[in-house]
Amino acid sequence: MGSLDQLVAVVTGSGRGIGREHALLLAREGAAIVVNDLGGGRDGTGSESSPAQDVVDEITKAGGRAVANNDDVSDSAGAQRIVDTAVNEFGRLDIVVNNAGILRDRVLVNLTDDDWDLVNKVNTRGTFAVLRAAANYWRAESKAGRPVSASVINTSSESGVFGNPGQANYAAAKAAVASLTQVAAKELERYGVRVNAILPQARTRLTEATFGDSLSASDNKFDRWDPANVSPFVAYLASPTTQLSGEVFVVGGSRVQRVKPWERDPNWKLQTGGRWTVAELEKAVSDAGIPTGQSWTANPNKASK
Repeated sequence: MGSLDQLVAVVTGSGRGIGREHALLLAREGAAIVVNDLGGGRDGTGSESSPAQDVVDEITKAGGRAVANNDDVSDSAGAQRIVDTAVNEFGRLDIVVNNAGILRDRVLVNLTDDDWDLVNKVNTRGTFAVLRAAANYWRAESKAGRPVSASVINTSSESGVFGNPGQANYAAAKAAVASLTQVAAKELERYGVRVNAILPQARTRLTEATFGDSLSASDNKFDRWDPANVSPFVAYLASPTTQLSGEVFVVGGSRVQRVKPWERDPNWKLQTGGRWTVAELEKAVSDAGIPTGQSWTANPNKASK
């Protein structure tokens, strides 16, 4: 008996890398899996059915239940078919892991419209489209009086939360995923759905172009960049016994760390009795001890006004 016994999960982008590890572990924990993967390149081009089917074969050979799906997550009809596949094949849907994503890294001045549009289409719209399709299914179940205890795990990125030069398009898309996670958690709670996000640290096709061999495994040591390290926390979040929702976590190696959401900083606050003038703002900032030309975050110990 696994922690996800008799549950049904959709894992997008699960033909390779982190998604593959998610699908394999969720299956070992007892879930039936819709292995979704368009089979395209890391830049979003091309398609191939074999990666998803290979994972399905691996799961079924081990005695699990799985079915392949090759729909494009960013296509609304395709996203609906992904959800329908789970319900039609296995009778229900309990877990969605939005993992599909692509990269087209370039510095801002060299980004093309296509680089921007496609990265945001797959990473942000794809997450939204699958989440919306699943949310409508769970809302209908809830309104029909059938109890729902569902979990969504979205995939954001440290680039989206903390920023990474050379990834303006990817960072913007993944920041949107983190914010979407918080909104969805608030909206879907009434239907019995929990929504969280992870910022995975792992060696994948997407990281190879950015980090090269720096994420290689060390001989005779724990491989902290192995994508399989991320999956246990995904399975934990997917479990009905877990009540966390609306949270974002860095997950990689041996570490799981919560990321605090945007919040007002009480130590950096300027207040006046009415509308500010530019001169007053200049004086207030100067009085607060923020040197000209430096950012607020560069001076975390300065007094507030």
